[in-house]
Amino acid sequence: MDPPEIVFFDIETNVPIRAGQSFSILEFGAIIVCPRKLTELESFCTLIRPVDLTVVPIRSGRIQGITRADVASAPLFEEVAEKIFKVLDGRIWAGHNIQRFDCVRIREAFAEIKQPAPNPTGMIDSLGVLTSKFGRRAGNMKMATLAAYFGLGEQMHRSLEDARMNLEVLKHCATVLFLESSLPPGMMNKQQYLNIPSVTTRSRSLEQAYLDNLKNIKDSPIRGREESKRKSAPSASSAHHRPPPYARESLGRMTDRMKNNILTCANSRPLNNLIRHTRSLIR
Repeated sequence: MDPPEIVFFDIETNVPIRAGQSFSILEFGAIIVCPRKLTELESFCTLIRPVDLTVVPIRSGRIQGITRADVASAPLFEEVAEKIFKVLDGRIWAGHNIQRFDCVRIREAFAEIKQPAPNPTGMIDSLGVLTSKFGRRAGNMKMATLAAYFGLGEQMHRSLEDARMNLEVLKHCATVLFLESSLPPGMMNKQQYLNIPSVTTRSRSLEQAYLDNLKNIKDSPIRGREESKRKSAPSASSAHHRPPPYARESLGRMTDRMKNNILTCANSRPLNNLIRHTRSLIR
């Protein structure tokens, strides 16, 4: 048995400005989506004229906003109620914040014309789903903010366009969550991501290699002994009583003794040869 189809829908209403004034549906838009492929099967959209036209502003503060002139010749809700019922009844309802707003307005509108309201077989409120699953990484959870986060363009605040945007936002969020689920836990955390050795830049790898090399040198036992010798204070005996390479005596006595030795060997042929050889090397 095939699963029930999903209907993404959105409504546009007036904004009550007086005490006791109720909401009036000005536009209804919906797309019926295949639950297996998430492809659009059909769509429906209609403007709706409220009983009291004065609740609709003459000019809208939004570029694509609905004005009094737009709905002046539109059908009343009771004239399109049967079509809206067929679109919604027995399907999975999907939309952004529909549980608190859109569903309430739909039931109120059917109650006003004394007709039974459609019933869903399931509910997908993207506001609650994305808040719990996707989180507030995009900022607030408004549809306009989520659309801008994924580069889907500006929200039009028109029913059919917003319903289609809602589906695209869910697709993008689901793709991100699916990819994250295939990665090691915590990998998408920025700090942990930067510390993964396999995901690094060349400069970072060179820096890490340099730090590792310094650590190895510091931990080396030979290096440790050298550093301890260099850092330790020299003892008085080693600093001031190093034994000289020759016996201590006066400079004049040592010079006389060397002169006598040279004169004794003056007539020595080996010495003469050595002197001549040395002179030739110096030249």
